[in-house]
Amino acid sequence: MSVFCYRDLTPYKYQLTQPYALTIDAIADEAIDTPFVRLSMEGKLYIAAGYAWDGPSGPTFDTDTFMRASLVHDALYQLMRLRKLPEDKRAYADELLYRLCIEDNMNRFRAWYVYKAVRWFGASNARPEEEKPVVVLCLENGLRKK
Repeated sequence: MSVFCYRDLTPYKYQLTQPYALTIDAIADEAIDTPFVRLSMEGKLYIAAGYAWDGPSGPTFDTDTFMRASLVHDALYQLMRLRKLPEDKRAYADELLYRLCIEDNMNRFRAWYVYKAVRWFGASNARPEEEKPVVVLCLENGLRKK
C-alpha cells in the first residue's frame, strides 16, 4: 500500500476555493505580498485560493452573514501577526468586520456585539507571533510514519 500524506490545518476550519478580492481603505504604507494575502498601497486586498482561516471566533455561530467578514478580518489580523501591517490598524480591521457583516445582511444588533467582542478581546490575536510550523502527517497502512 502506498504512503498517504496530508496537511493538518488545525486550528483552521475553512479554506478558500477561489481567490477573493476587495478594495478597502489605503492602510498599508507599502505593498504587502505574502503567499496567500496581498494588499496594495491603494487598498486592493487579494486573498488567494487555498487560504485557510478559522472562521468567526468566540462563542458564535458560523453563519453565511459572517463568513466573508471573518475571512477579511482574519487576513488583516494575520498581516499584523506577520508584522506586515502595524498593530494600530486593528481598529480599522474591526470596523471593517462590522461593515462587512452589515453588508452581508447580519442583524445590526449581532453585528454590534461581534464588533464589541473583537474590540474587547481581539488584541492578542493581532500581536506578532512566531511562525507556526506546517504539520504534514504521513500514514502507511493506517499507521503514522516518522
